[in-house]
Amino acid sequence: MNRFDVAVIGAGVFGSSIAYRLVSEGKRVALVDAYGAGNSRASSGGETRILRLSYGADEIYTRMAMRALELWREFLDGYPERLFEATGALVAAPAGDAMLEASREAMLGAGARFETLDSEQLRRRYPQMAFPAGAVAVLEPSSGALLARRLTNAVATAARRKGAEMLRGRVEAPSGAGRLPCVVTGAGSLIEAGTFVFACGPWLAGLFPQLLGERIFPTRQEVFFFGVPAGDARFGPEALPVWLDRTDPRLPYGIPDIENRGLKVAFDVHGPAFDPDSGERIVRGESTAAAREYLARRFPALAGAPLVESRVCQYENTSNGDFLIDRHPEFDNVWIAGGGSGHGFKHGPAVGEYVADVLAGRRTPEPRFSLASKQTRQSRSVY
Repeated sequence: MNRFDVAVIGAGVFGSSIAYRLVSEGKRVALVDAYGAGNSRASSGGETRILRLSYGADEIYTRMAMRALELWREFLDGYPERLFEATGALVAAPAGDAMLEASREAMLGAGARFETLDSEQLRRRYPQMAFPAGAVAVLEPSSGALLARRLTNAVATAARRKGAEMLRGRVEAPSGAGRLPCVVTGAGSLIEAGTFVFACGPWLAGLFPQLLGERIFPTRQEVFFFGVPAGDARFGPEALPVWLDRTDPRLPYGIPDIENRGLKVAFDVHGPAFDPDSGERIVRGESTAAAREYLARRFPALAGAPLVESRVCQYENTSNGDFLIDRHPEFDNVWIAGGGSGHGFKHGPAVGEYVADVLAGRRTPEPRFSLASKQTRQSRSVY
């Protein structure tokens, strides 16, 4: 049985980024996952995820996203594949929208670059989109889309190449209190480490049912990819940014036709409770109809466009959308890192840096990430 400095349980973007950071600092690291990095059940297993800086008044996430963008660019410098598309991010809203105004103030405070577009500028800049009269927007030129599944695999592979040991297995729920000496997989293998970081997203509630069963809420989320007309470049990443649409109460968002997979559309509302192991991943007819209706209204040229791909993934929500990164209250050497809450992917490398710093005593833990701040009833405030 090998002994590691740190065993990271879960090879999604949080876990892989934590392992990569730790092994880069010379730690002996095990990275363990039941299904493998970037698997189809994971919250990090989708084709694309948005990187944006607009977070309303939550400047903590604006600054964290800025740091993550810097780290993503550093990681991908010289990488043979383009896994980040700097399309820009467009956040549209009704005139006077409080969250949009708060985002502007937070980005100003953080020194982020952005541009404000009035209704006429929005129409001229993006004629392929039809926003309601009076809509305004913020455009973040450095933001864009991350190729999530492939990036997760890239980070996990980079961690392995630096010396982390990749292990495949389902870790059993730990028991007891005090200092955890090892964890056991379902196949009976023992993994011994000085510190354990559980970064297993929607599986956290099942591993720690008494602690997190009512504090991590996995929900079913559906996304749709619609085919664009042959030879039409208006919907590709060179012509269209990623977008978030606050003019619609369902908070639609989308990503242009990256790698010719189709125009992505989804709604940022929490779906029903979902089991990441056994949940069926087939989209519902009523959800497809809602996505088609929105697409035809916002992108008139795509009315009647074929659905070329669809996906069911999941969020792992905390009560308000803040991350959960804290020490387990009953184990001296067990940490929990999760609660991505639908907006976490972009922050992966910044989370890795944060966890490594906290474990090394270089950073004071952020109170908003604490277990004590998490409630048992969902009341989302981070978007």
